[in-house]
Amino acid sequence: MHSNEAPRATGQANTLPPYLAETHRAISRLDSEHRKRATRLERDAARLTRFIGRPSFLIGIGLAVLAWVAANGLAALRGWHPIDPPPFGLLQAVASVAALFVTILILTTQRREDELADRREQLTLRLAILGEQKTAKIIALLEELRRDSPTLHNREDHQARAMSEASGPQTVLDAIDAYRAEDDGTNPCWPPHNG
Repeated sequence: MHSNEAPRATGQANTLPPYLAETHRAISRLDSEHRKRATRLERDAARLTRFIGRPSFLIGIGLAVLAWVAANGLAALRGWHPIDPPPFGLLQAVASVAALFVTILILTTQRREDELADRREQLTLRLAILGEQKTAKIIALLEELRRDSPTLHNREDHQARAMSEASGPQTVLDAIDAYRAEDDGTNPCWPPHNG
């Protein structure tokens, strides 16, 4: 076993190394805190949205509509007064109200999911900035070690010097904005700035 490998428990071939286990716990805490902050109404909305999103629900709605149309058509054929004769105005009204309800339900659930996605995005951004700063510091330390070591040939490395300086987030954003302002829309890597 190498010195940087975490010891594994006997009989557990899939035990995570400590750094991965801690990452897993942190993400689980983030998700758990998000669920705990949800109101009862938000939890019920999410549960209902999951139910409505199942293919079996779509099939059930389709069968219910077919049964409604068939029952009203059969009533008309037998000479009875159908509850909702063609063009099925009652069915259309119920479908419109149900569509409005489902739309609001999905938007409510999506808003909650967007909050969690935003927190994850913020976490990712902060970790990326921190990682960039750490990388710049490591490069600076390696350059200092190279300069101070009597066994290494001392030479000027402009690229290493530039990489050893951490870029601030605002500097990167300013560079992106400047590039977008100059871009004529032909570069596939960046969409043109739409104001």
